[in-house]
Amino acid sequence: MRKIAGLLAVTLLFSVCAFAQHNGQERGGEKGRGGGQKVGGGYIPARGPAPARAQKPAPRENRGGTPAQAQQSGARENRPQARGEQPAQNRNYRDQAGHPDAPHVHTNGQWVGHDSGRDDPRYHLDHPWEHGHFSGGIGRSHVYRLEGGGRDRFWFGGFYFSVAQPDYDYCNDWLWDTDQIVIYADPDHVGWYLAYNVRLGTYIHVMFLGR
Repeated sequence: MRKIAGLLAVTLLFSVCAFAQHNGQERGGEKGRGGGQKVGGGYIPARGPAPARAQKPAPRENRGGTPAQAQQSGARENRPQARGEQPAQNRNYRDQAGHPDAPHVHTNGQWVGHDSGRDDPRYHLDHPWEHGHFSGGIGRSHVYRLEGGGRDRFWFGGFYFSVAQPDYDYCNDWLWDTDQIVIYADPDHVGWYLAYNVRLGTYIHVMFLGR
């Protein structure tokens, strides 16, 4: 009986050790990968997004017709966008189940949605930096708590910002008097910063309004 009890004790000890090692490996692997399936929950990206790669224009389809008709068709396709006109926003940012339908950052550092490039007319400003540059800290080492306001004008630490109009719907669930955010530089759109919500894992384009 003593031998059997001792054998059971040794077996139980090895089972507990193996489970602990396996669980530790899973957690360590998830930490090492940044838990790439997750969004928000306190995660702060180590850096902002990389500049978007230039998009090559799609080859124009030859639909027949005379050269004059083809030229007129090309002129219509390449006409400049009218002032104030915004392209339709039908994009879905929910790239995985449970992820928000808004630009967001995976906990492996991947910025989802910041890929429209420098020529995106939605973020064009005739007078960029008209209120100056944000003089507070930028990046993950500087976490700010929102102190009030809304998408048209919000503030923290005596600094004031406004949300880009195309991003209004992406901040409907922000808590403007409690959420923590981090400010990153926008590598593509001159005159804008990116405000990242630590709780939600989503981000928006914001303009500095001064202090």
